[in-house]
Amino acid sequence: MKYLSRLLPLVLLLLVGIAFVPQKADIYFLIKKNFSIFSKSYENVSLEYVDQVDPEMLMRTGLDAMMETLDPYTAVYNESQNEQAEILSRGNYAGIGIEAGYRDGEIVIIAPTEGGPADRKGMRAGDVIIAVDGVSTESLQPEEAQILTVGEVGSSVVITIKRFGVDQPLDFELVRERIEIPNVTHSGLIGDNEDVGYIRLAQFGERSAEEVRVAMKELMDEKELEGLVLDLRDNPGGILQEAVAIIDKFVEPGLTVVENRGRIAEYNQIFQTREPVMFDKPVLVLMNGGSASAAEVVAGALQDLDRAVVVGEQSFGKGLVQIVKPLPYNTSMKITIARYYIPSGRSIQSIDYTHQGRNSGVAKSKQAGKVFKTRNGREVFEGRGIEPDVEVPLGEPSLLQIALLQKGSYFDFATRFHRENAGLDFEQFPQNIFTEFKIFLEESDFNYTTDSEELLVTLGQQMSDSEEVSESIDEIRSIIEQEKKLLLEQERDQIEQKLFEEILYRFKGQKARTIASLKTDKQVNEVLTLINNPNRIEAILGNN
Repeated sequence: MKYLSRLLPLVLLLLVGIAFVPQKADIYFLIKKNFSIFSKSYENVSLEYVDQVDPEMLMRTGLDAMMETLDPYTAVYNESQNEQAEILSRGNYAGIGIEAGYRDGEIVIIAPTEGGPADRKGMRAGDVIIAVDGVSTESLQPEEAQILTVGEVGSSVVITIKRFGVDQPLDFELVRERIEIPNVTHSGLIGDNEDVGYIRLAQFGERSAEEVRVAMKELMDEKELEGLVLDLRDNPGGILQEAVAIIDKFVEPGLTVVENRGRIAEYNQIFQTREPVMFDKPVLVLMNGGSASAAEVVAGALQDLDRAVVVGEQSFGKGLVQIVKPLPYNTSMKITIARYYIPSGRSIQSIDYTHQGRNSGVAKSKQAGKVFKTRNGREVFEGRGIEPDVEVPLGEPSLLQIALLQKGSYFDFATRFHRENAGLDFEQFPQNIFTEFKIFLEESDFNYTTDSEELLVTLGQQMSDSEEVSESIDEIRSIIEQEKKLLLEQERDQIEQKLFEEILYRFKGQKARTIASLKTDKQVNEVLTLINNPNRIEAILGNN
């Protein structure tokens, strides 16, 4: 019995090993079997198909089809794409300044680069890219669409987008510029007493945590702060370690803030805080639909740890981790190897991929997310990205506002105004500027087409033989034109604010424009209201 008790664990271990071997052998057998079938089929088609086919194109089609059953972030790069990807990863290239992602089978803008060509012309997070220079994006991956936007400095590209709430496609002609993306794009004091720190983080690039630390120290040295606002709106993410190092500034050491979990053990990682707390006053995080990946990790971790109130709109929901693996002949593969999980244990990924066919993404239900608990016991939900503690939705801009940005009307008017008034000591919005702007719009033949006008065109084409109908259509068109002029007056306040910011930029620079825009920012005003009501912050975080 003595020997039997010693032998039993060895027997069990051997049985487990035997049970495991066939499983591992099975996958290698299946790989070998199907690769043999595929390679022979590829050879037969390349050599014997009735029409001559390009072997490279044939293989690329097969690879792309395979990738499309996975997720939109897993892709194989050929030589030229590899070079373009390296350019994009350096954060210094000639392009239009967008980060593209995938949602519901469509290529969407996760975030335009602040101050870049796309941002200035009014493209925004959530816009669906349907064509680049007339090339449909229907069969393209996000990386391929983004690569099409890269080119020589000064060259132009037309991006056609579909926008929620707007029936017709919108064309944006953009001029490529050298894109150099800073991490912290603005920091300063805000609020009536200028005692609230504000830091806008555009991305999680190299040294972003250090830039945040320096900005925080400068603000804290300048004044005793009542609170800090970390603005992660339209931040597409970046380096995860930088995100962890930023969380470090606000919570105690030794806390797990994010985990990577995948099939392969070596890719599983746990990231913990290490540094002493740098700031112990209220923290508010601003977020919107353009906040993704590492930005969601920061917002979600601070929410789960009940350290910050998240304000704004629901985030993008990208919780997948990628690495780039080299392939032969100067090609490479970017492959998803894990998912992010934040302190409560929830995933931030909002799309499930069934892998049953091309682009087989399924949005997780907004009603049935799995419930998790924050450190203080507040309920949070999985599979929706990060939901704000205080939701402050921003209204959709009208077709008029879209057209004014799209056609560069603000930009062109401000350029002319600055040229003609270069000696002006510009501090406040000049009188009569709105009247001048209306005259400018008339001189430049500014116009835009409403959905009603689109319907009238269709109706006119279908009933072109009827003179009576044509007269009625002309009357309706005249009424619409009057309503469009009336809308210009109705939206005077918003138009004047945009003009003020654009002209201020010409005279005082980007920092002055940002400061002016923050004063009328609905979401920023909400966080200032919260900071002035510390009891409400404590109640939201469950500290009472």
